[in-house]
Amino acid sequence: MRLLVLGTAAGGGVPQWNCACPGCAAARAEPGRRRRHASIAVEAGAGRWYVVNATPDIGEQIEECAELHPGPGTRDTPLAGVILTDAELDHTLGLPRLREAAGLRVVATGTVRAALSDGLHLDKVLAPYAGLSWTRLPEKEPEPLDGGPLEVQGIRVSGKRPRYAADLDGAAGDAWVVALRVRDARDGKVVVYAPALAGWPGELDAALRGADCVFVDGTFWDDEEPRRTGISERTSTGMGHLPVTGPGGTAERLAALPAARRLYTHLNNTNPLNDPDDDGHRLLAASGIEVAREGAVIEL
Repeated sequence: MRLLVLGTAAGGGVPQWNCACPGCAAARAEPGRRRRHASIAVEAGAGRWYVVNATPDIGEQIEECAELHPGPGTRDTPLAGVILTDAELDHTLGLPRLREAAGLRVVATGTVRAALSDGLHLDKVLAPYAGLSWTRLPEKEPEPLDGGPLEVQGIRVSGKRPRYAADLDGAAGDAWVVALRVRDARDGKVVVYAPALAGWPGELDAALRGADCVFVDGTFWDDEEPRRTGISERTSTGMGHLPVTGPGGTAERLAALPAARRLYTHLNNTNPLNDPDDDGHRLLAASGIEVAREGAVIEL
């Protein structure tokens, strides 16, 4: 299985257009520190890729990865579709940017589809351009993707709704946020991608323990970061993201996993891990944990 790391930032990216925090200021001064919105691409077959979450940066992310470039025909594209882990704007605003496609396949839970169709009206908006073809993301059991060697499954991790969906129908426990589990039937290799974690449910823990590569929510370094930096009156957990360190932090759990690759992604612009020289990197590395690097190709 091959994976491409397309982006590693939380909503707003790094730098965020209206933010002058130290992380954003440093990214403006040093372009190498810039981070695009969190996303990966998974190779579903020879020359066929699925992007996991369609971010506002998807056009640039495609251009920066030769594997995703169009050809040989004028409008041939290796992009077979998009898999969504939630309905948040930073994971779905890229769908309109793909409107030049003849059609666009989107794999998502029924809850996420309803949010995008009834809340953002994407079906209606995109219909004159590229019709969306929806496939339900299986949850109870993994199912083959396009009949190929990859099997996909969504694992519910949170009932957190996007703000625009606050009044939409649907129970709080519906599949608003899932982790994506992908298994390659050819060799049994497994990757779990969980960029937004409000909790660590048992089903997720079991999936992570059976994975060869895991990507986990690294939005905030500690629970007080949002309040300490002045971006919110809520804590990290209050905003729906388990912190990396401190009480309730994920680093200790991540370190205990048997996966060969354990990576943090979805970093907020205030996270000190945006600084490549921050001591946090060395602390994580001592436990075999890394921060995902944009542009990286991971082969399992």
